[in-house]
Amino acid sequence: MADSGYFEIEEVVKEYDSKIAARIFSYLKPYKLLAIITLASLAFSTLGELLVPILQQRLIDRAIMSRYLLLMPNDSQNLGAETRRTLDELISTNGTITINSKQPEGFYVYVPWDEKLRISSRAERELTSFGILNTSRWYAFIFPEDPLARASVNTLMEQYPQIFVRGNNAAALTIENLTLLSPDEKQIIRFRDISRITTTVLIILAVLIAVFAFTFIQTWTSSLIGQKVMKDIRLELFKKTGEQSTAFLSRHPVGRIVTRLTGDVETLNGFFTEVLIAFLKDISIMTGALITLFILSPRLAGITLLTLPPVLVVTAFSRVRARDAFRQQRAASSGLNSYLSERLSGIQVVQLFLGERRSRKEFGMRNRDFFKANMAEMYVYAIFRPIIDFLSTFTTATVIAMGAIFVLNLSLSLGVLIAFINLVGLFYAPVMDIAEKYTLLQSAMAGGERVFALLDTDEKIPDKGTQNIESENRNTEGEVKSSILRGHIDFNEVNFTYKEGEEVLKNVSFTVKPGEMAAIVGYTGAGKTTIINVLTRLWDIQKGTISLDGIPIQNIPLSQLRRQVLPVLQEVFLFSGTVAENISLGLPIERDLIIQAAKTVHADEFISALPEAYDTILSEGASNISSGQRQLISFARVIAHNPAIVILDEATSSIDTETERLIQLGIQQVLSDRTSIVIAHRLSTIRHADRILVLSGGTLVEEGRHDELISLGGLYAGLYNLQFSASY
Repeated sequence: MADSGYFEIEEVVKEYDSKIAARIFSYLKPYKLLAIITLASLAFSTLGELLVPILQQRLIDRAIMSRYLLLMPNDSQNLGAETRRTLDELISTNGTITINSKQPEGFYVYVPWDEKLRISSRAERELTSFGILNTSRWYAFIFPEDPLARASVNTLMEQYPQIFVRGNNAAALTIENLTLLSPDEKQIIRFRDISRITTTVLIILAVLIAVFAFTFIQTWTSSLIGQKVMKDIRLELFKKTGEQSTAFLSRHPVGRIVTRLTGDVETLNGFFTEVLIAFLKDISIMTGALITLFILSPRLAGITLLTLPPVLVVTAFSRVRARDAFRQQRAASSGLNSYLSERLSGIQVVQLFLGERRSRKEFGMRNRDFFKANMAEMYVYAIFRPIIDFLSTFTTATVIAMGAIFVLNLSLSLGVLIAFINLVGLFYAPVMDIAEKYTLLQSAMAGGERVFALLDTDEKIPDKGTQNIESENRNTEGEVKSSILRGHIDFNEVNFTYKEGEEVLKNVSFTVKPGEMAAIVGYTGAGKTTIINVLTRLWDIQKGTISLDGIPIQNIPLSQLRRQVLPVLQEVFLFSGTVAENISLGLPIERDLIIQAAKTVHADEFISALPEAYDTILSEGASNISSGQRQLISFARVIAHNPAIVILDEATSSIDTETERLIQLGIQQVLSDRTSIVIAHRLSTIRHADRILVLSGGTLVEEGRHDELISLGGLYAGLYNLQFSASY
């Protein structure tokens, strides 16, 4: 059956948790430069997007429309302070037309029509009352430097002297008079507007290219950060999981841990690439758009702002409904996946017991729940999207209506109105994006909570040993070449329990001398395999001592202990990879030693017959070789690693009689100078053992050689006679 933990129902309870977010951000420290580049690119791309409407407004107002106000600030001594400051600023920032003798003395200031918005109503009235501000709309132009073009302008002004206000280097005429000119005549005096249009269009194109470039850099760097952070978290999570005790791993299904390392870590990548950067950009676009609106026209921006409360209400309501729908969808998805995985894994049982109809019915119920959950989520967005679209359209229509009134009464330029329409669109696009990213934020917070909960768990076996059992002679790769361990094993009143109140080993005491072969037998559940677990410190005992050469195993570095005490487990596990890699397991063992180890256990015959011999790739679970061949490779693995103590846990249970005979020939030679412990149900394989330990209910009840135990007529004799009689 499938591990139900793999598809456990995930409760999405986090909307935003500052502690989880802070821990996620802590992984950015090694990538500060990338983060700075990302933020800088985000800032520049955002500024570029906001700059385009401004450039469009300037293009329309300063080149296409080209409307100006004329001021003649000769009689300005009686102006108020506010108006005086306004006039001085206009003089300093705009062009002037110096008047020649044919015009009134002094000079004119020509103010672009869109800058009229900067003049307060009070200042406008005062300037008009003093005759400084001419409220007519004018077209002003500077004389061209090219002699031929300048001559054409002079000819035109001489032809219509009554409509031009002429200065030394510039001239102006009212818009009404401009409309009286022919297209060719207009082109003569609007040459600078044509040049400005070309220049502005090229600038807009350059800005768009820059926005594209910065957006690409921001996307690439944020994705790179997300991938690097995921890599770091996966490595840390894998390292932390690998260091945990067997007690921890027994309580957490493998599927659940795999989900943490894959799916949950992936949500953190989405936090960087799809949530964080998107939120920052959306908020900056919205803020920048609002600021730009107020800069262009405070009155129209205020009217636009009045349409925002409904947007905020709808967004808040949709966020809550989306959260609930998201939770239901994840729960239904987990239930569906769990049921599907379980039934497909046990399909033979379903078929043999005629459970197809019932399974279809149960799956149909879960499928309907999943369908309803998905539809509930779609329902939220099906309502939210049109409402936001409606509000966006309504706001745009309001801006057009009010802006048109302002344009008609000459208090707003056409370019500003068009820029407003574009900026309103820029503002509303992030509103919808933020709402859609909200579920991703929830998922990232929930995934981060589960990942960090696993990282914060510390149940590893204490490794504080300082007494070496290996020599300091090391090869170039740093691997130990020899051991100083003689192999004397001593269990002294060992008590152990997997669960409190359920003792598995009870005051177990025995000794295995160096070079001896000790066999442990007993009924299932007697505690035989537990001996391996506590000797290799996969589990720590609660009471008593276990010593190697008189050294308590807690005082031996864990890495050395597990290098010198190697088991051949009942369930052989081989990794995907070559045969040679499965024997060496990553250690720099020479190929000759690998082949020699395989020959010792008579595995070389079948390995050499494989398509690529020792370089043959084993599939997942080594399903492309037989169980007996897998057992032989596990023997070769132990022999190649040359431990001081070898443990065989039901090591020949999966091997046929002929293969077992070949192994016994090799094992006897290999174990002659090593301490070994053999755990077997097949008592015929351990008759020659130096010592046989008989366990029953976690207690050592008998100890001796085969003949001695048979003569006692106790538990061992009963087990042996039972197997002997069953074989006939």
